[in-house]
Amino acid sequence: MASTGTKSKWTLLLLLLAGVVLGSFIGILCEKVSFLSWLSYGQSFGLSKPFVLDLGIMCLTFGLTIQINLASILGILIAILIYRLI
Repeated sequence: MASTGTKSKWTLLLLLLAGVVLGSFIGILCEKVSFLSWLSYGQSFGLSKPFVLDLGIMCLTFGLTIQINLASILGILIAILIYRLI
């Protein structure tokens, strides 16, 4: 059991995920605001079309796409700063 004051890797992971999700959401919201549109600039990479494996009785579909923008990167940095402060 962790003692008080120790930092957990799960806490960092949770903060990073929250930073990415909130940052991406803010980036999407800022797309239509002219002076904040730079926050939505980003890149998407991964499998553009999913890979389908048909085995007759079962069909498996594999796919992964990652979309990252400047707001999500800022969210990650803020999450790391919050982790260091707690």
